[in-house]
Amino acid sequence: MFRKREGCLHAIVKCGEVVARLNRDQSGSVAILFGLVFSVMVLFSAAAIDLSRWSNARSTTKSAVDAAVLAGARSLQVDNANTNAALATAMHYYKQNTANLSVVDDTITFKTANDNMAMQAVGQSYIVTPFLNVAGISRMPVVTQVDGAISEAVVASGGKGQGDVELAMMLDITGSMYGQKLADLKAASTDLIDIVLLEENGKSRIALVPFSEAINIDKNWAAEVVSNGQQWVDVKSTTKTTRYYLDPQCATERTGPEAFTDAAPNGQNKLGKFYSTDGQCMPKSGSVIPLSNDKVFLKNAIDDYQASGSTAGHLGTAWAWYMLSPNWAQRVPPASRPGSYGQEGLRKIAILMTDGEYNQQYDEGFAGSSPNGSSTYQARMLCTNMKAAGITVYTVGFQLPKYGDAVTTLQQCATDASHFYNANDGGALRQAFRDIALQISTLYLTK
Repeated sequence: MFRKREGCLHAIVKCGEVVARLNRDQSGSVAILFGLVFSVMVLFSAAAIDLSRWSNARSTTKSAVDAAVLAGARSLQVDNANTNAALATAMHYYKQNTANLSVVDDTITFKTANDNMAMQAVGQSYIVTPFLNVAGISRMPVVTQVDGAISEAVVASGGKGQGDVELAMMLDITGSMYGQKLADLKAASTDLIDIVLLEENGKSRIALVPFSEAINIDKNWAAEVVSNGQQWVDVKSTTKTTRYYLDPQCATERTGPEAFTDAAPNGQNKLGKFYSTDGQCMPKSGSVIPLSNDKVFLKNAIDDYQASGSTAGHLGTAWAWYMLSPNWAQRVPPASRPGSYGQEGLRKIAILMTDGEYNQQYDEGFAGSSPNGSSTYQARMLCTNMKAAGITVYTVGFQLPKYGDAVTTLQQCATDASHFYNANDGGALRQAFRDIALQISTLYLTK
């Protein structure tokens, strides 16, 4: 009996030893498992630090690149010919905005594109990843150039511009513009059309106001804006009588209290009549075109211009204003009607271009003097009132002497000194129109 109990006790001791041994084995496994889990957690935490640094660097770099291309493109707007200055501006913005980043192999540079109408960023940069290096990832790309540019800012108008543009161009086609000068003007003005009207169906619109001795207007609405008159007038001198014939499609200045305003041409406010010995308006080749976004139509009209006549610059000034004035909205086709003054997002801009002194004004009574004063005086009065109405005015002289009434008039008419140009040759005229077009256009990021 005693031996049986001793055997049972021995078995119980053995069982206890087995259980203890199993417990020791499980504790070791848990320790190993815990060690592995802890190592993975540390690795993930370290990777998270690298990924956070990468995300911050990528965001900062992308913002810096976008700001740089916009700054460079803006520099092109101000001075389109100075690409070196634009590139330097872009790089300066990029360096300033990434000065605190620790990146490596940074090859980001900038270049112009689209005939100096865009600024692009190209290249790449990386950030070192010391923690992920354990997993074989020593660096990560912050930005890389896979296809094309990293970022691009382009000049935008038309449908992609920020806001609408209504632009009226007063273009001198007087006799002194004959030959190469007129060819230069045609090239400059069509360049501007191509830049401002980037899209055929965009929001921006352009009006054309060619002028010489008078203003040639479309017969469909001439009767609504020009006062009636007899078909001819005989003017006697001491030696002979000369007959002058009326051209009902030709306009001169109006007199009276609204002479220097943009009041609607109703009743007594209609414009003055034009008489000539052959009964034909001057200019003969170009009529006023109200606001339009039809590039082909506008450029074809410019291509038909011929030079003739003297310089009634005040008439061109007045009609540039009229084509932007909401007071004249009912006198033009619905698609050409200008918006209201102060309309949100709408910019009204006039460009006044001439190559000579204003030397032609009118007196319907043929008394030899103008009741409104000289063409120069009238132009300056009209410019003052046009700017007061909220219209931005650019002026462009073409081969004008450095000093004289013509330069003074254009300087006074311009919104400020930076809005006045005096081009010495055809290349400078083309550059002046291009600069204006770029300045009035807006910028946007394409990528």
